[in-house]
Amino acid sequence: MIVLTADMGGTRIKLGRAEVSADAAEIVESAVLDAASDRGLVARLPAVSEALWALNPGGEAVGLGVCFASITVGDRVTTSFGKYEDAPGVDLGQWAREALGLKLTLENDARAAAVGEWRYGAGRGSDDQVMVTLGTGVGTCPIIQGRPLRGKHGQAGILGGHLAIPEGRTPCTCGSIGCGEAATGTATLPRRAPDRPDLHDYAAVFVAAERGDADAARLRDEALRGWGEIAVNLIHAYDPERLIVGGGVMGSRDMILPAVQRWVDDYACTPWGRVEVVAAELGDAAGLLGVARLAAEPYFNPGDP
Repeated sequence: MIVLTADMGGTRIKLGRAEVSADAAEIVESAVLDAASDRGLVARLPAVSEALWALNPGGEAVGLGVCFASITVGDRVTTSFGKYEDAPGVDLGQWAREALGLKLTLENDARAAAVGEWRYGAGRGSDDQVMVTLGTGVGTCPIIQGRPLRGKHGQAGILGGHLAIPEGRTPCTCGSIGCGEAATGTATLPRRAPDRPDLHDYAAVFVAAERGDADAARLRDEALRGWGEIAVNLIHAYDPERLIVGGGVMGSRDMILPAVQRWVDDYACTPWGRVEVVAAELGDAAGLLGVARLAAEPYFNPGDP
């Protein structure tokens, strides 16, 4: 079946036409828009509608899946986290019906990516797993006994980057202190190395660290420790058998995955066995494919919520 999808990022809006089945999914056509999220969601929706119409010329789509880097409940975004500040006041379900004639499935972006990897990527074969996305911030979502964790208010499981880590005292954008995201996200690098603008993304950090740059080695080691601590927090909270690691930093996966696996092996309490740490497989498409699957789910399992 055909499902239209949109990933409303703070920098880019990724759009897709997805072919979805119970066992496979593919983005067969796509488009990208500038987010201009500082202008607000209402200002961008007409362009999003136009682009989605272009991806559905024959009207075959059975639904629309949209994911946001925010907490979502039903058809609404409940908080903005600095992007699309007007989003909590927008009834996106009404927009989807009126602008596109489609039923909306709205989901947090980390949860959508976790569903994508679970159904079609690195999570296949396991119904108990956690995905963690390392990038500007830290996104997380557990799948527990074959169900994405949501909670009454939509935030269960997706705030794993805001679990505190040892020695963390840095104020975080969420209002707390000591969060793993506040210590390790890409957005923290300018603060942690203010005099080294050449080290303000992790790709540069890992390359420079390999060349013996002391500042880069410090940033790398702090990040690897923090990501290991985040992983152990997630394992203790959600009891997965697999930890999937994705995000923009994974160009350095050959260093990151072994380091996180060692930390998990050394410090996670798992008397039943070993949690497997693996790389995500779907890249930027994970969120689009995941929310497409969620939008198609009622057709596979009628009556399921």
